[in-house]
Amino acid sequence: MSNLPKVAWIGLGIMGSPMSENLIKAGYNVTGFTLEQDKLDRLAAAGGTVAKSIAEAVKDADVVVTMVPASPQVEAIAYGPDGILENAKSGALIVDMSSITPQTSVDLAKNAKEKGIRVIDAPVSGGEAGAIEAVLSIMVGGEQADFDEAKPVLEALGKTIVLCGPHGSGQTVKAANQLIVAVNIQACAEAVVFLEKSGVDLKAALDVLNGGLAGSTVLTRKKDNFLNRDFKPGFRIDLHHKDMGIVTDAARNVGASLPVGGVVAQLVASLRAQGDGGLDHSALLRAVERLSGQQV
Repeated sequence: MSNLPKVAWIGLGIMGSPMSENLIKAGYNVTGFTLEQDKLDRLAAAGGTVAKSIAEAVKDADVVVTMVPASPQVEAIAYGPDGILENAKSGALIVDMSSITPQTSVDLAKNAKEKGIRVIDAPVSGGEAGAIEAVLSIMVGGEQADFDEAKPVLEALGKTIVLCGPHGSGQTVKAANQLIVAVNIQACAEAVVFLEKSGVDLKAALDVLNGGLAGSTVLTRKKDNFLNRDFKPGFRIDLHHKDMGIVTDAARNVGASLPVGGVVAQLVASLRAQGDGGLDHSALLRAVERLSGQQV
């Protein structure tokens, strides 16, 4: 029998599935629940235990990890008679790794405390590749003691793990992350179109650019997407649209001006409106191509 804490995992999407599998590889007993049967089958094949409901998944768990798309989904799985707060045992620790509004995280921590349940917000950056390779950057909000308790679990999932402040701080830092990533992808996309229209060898150009000050993790991760026009979703435009709404709203609340971020948020929204919401966020290249008169 493992002396490691028992883990319940709620949400087994593009990120959640490989992350839960990394916990299993690290020796954790993981019981999972999601709405898609194929994802449950994948968890079982990896050595996890499949639950028939949230209540069943969390009832004996020491740590409950949640990884769902947005605030409404976090609220749906957390609250109500079938939710986490009504069915997790007193003293359990919820590690919410979803990307949601800071206020949702603050409210969840407050409501959980009334049930004797602790919460940290721990959104991630690194995309599907980072999830598979267990090299995610994890930004955390919550109490120091809860962070310390969760850290061994988080160390099975990522490499850069930082407590950023009280509840909601992890989400605030994640919002800033998504702002930087979106602006970076947009700049890369514009450079790609400029280079191609100029007749330059695109692969050679991106290689040399990535070796200098213009280099970035975004360019490293997304270079092949640009070269091959491969927009299979690692992180969908739909989700980045949601995140840009979070950061622009949060910035407005604190009085921060995001002039470039606001423009990129609109470009993400326009791409989604044109039916590209299910594509990877590197598909911002398609928006630049359309603006440049190209057929896509």
